[in-house]
Amino acid sequence: MSSSKKKLIAGNWKMNGSLAANEALVKALIAGLQDPACDVAVAVPLLYLAQVQALVAGSSVELAAQDVSAHEAGAYTGEVSAAMLKDFGARYVLVGHSERRQYHGETDAVVAEKTQRALAAGITPIVCVGETLQEREAGQTEVVVKRQLAAVIHVNGHCISEVVVAYEPVWAIGTGRTASPEQAQAVHAVLRAQLAAASEHADRIRLLYGGSMNAANAAQLLAQPDIDGGLVGGASLKAPDFLQIIAAAR
Repeated sequence: MSSSKKKLIAGNWKMNGSLAANEALVKALIAGLQDPACDVAVAVPLLYLAQVQALVAGSSVELAAQDVSAHEAGAYTGEVSAAMLKDFGARYVLVGHSERRQYHGETDAVVAEKTQRALAAGITPIVCVGETLQEREAGQTEVVVKRQLAAVIHVNGHCISEVVVAYEPVWAIGTGRTASPEQAQAVHAVLRAQLAAASEHADRIRLLYGGSMNAANAAQLLAQPDIDGGLVGGASLKAPDFLQIIAAAR
């Protein structure tokens, strides 16, 4: 990892929050952040973008959205475009989270299109890849993550150096099971090599680990050579835990 590349810790609130809870959480987070050594972002439900945009204004916390439409505009009821996210100051957007792939049938091709829309709007996509337990046990981990990333590289070409990639083993999300630092690093190394083959600027691409990272295991995971940060789920909803993870990202 190049020394000029700061780690990134992004919290994914998923479908959690309320006006009151969000305010308390963000205020506690900002109060506890004393000049962080890494970049920090929170991915909030779409309805709360405006509220959290105001709460983080002037702080070191960046705003992220949890999803974006594959379309620019038009008759797509319920969808939210990249331009709309940009309007509300979103710096990042999650693309292809395993829950979107699993529950909403998002394909590799759709994920690639969403990545393209985000990039065109000047938003950094955090592209999620990862295998299920069944795929891991069948020895398919490398094949699956490379296929998922290849679709994004194919559509986005040289712009791939502008994305963030998050490896989130599906079997380790919200289950309390975490890939060991060695298991996580092995997959990150595969992704790094794939990106290096696709872009001469691959060294600037941050690779995040996103499978049940918490206050107890963050330091070990973040010490791996190809892990440039974390996509944090449940622990990002508790300010003390999230702050501890941020402190480990040096």
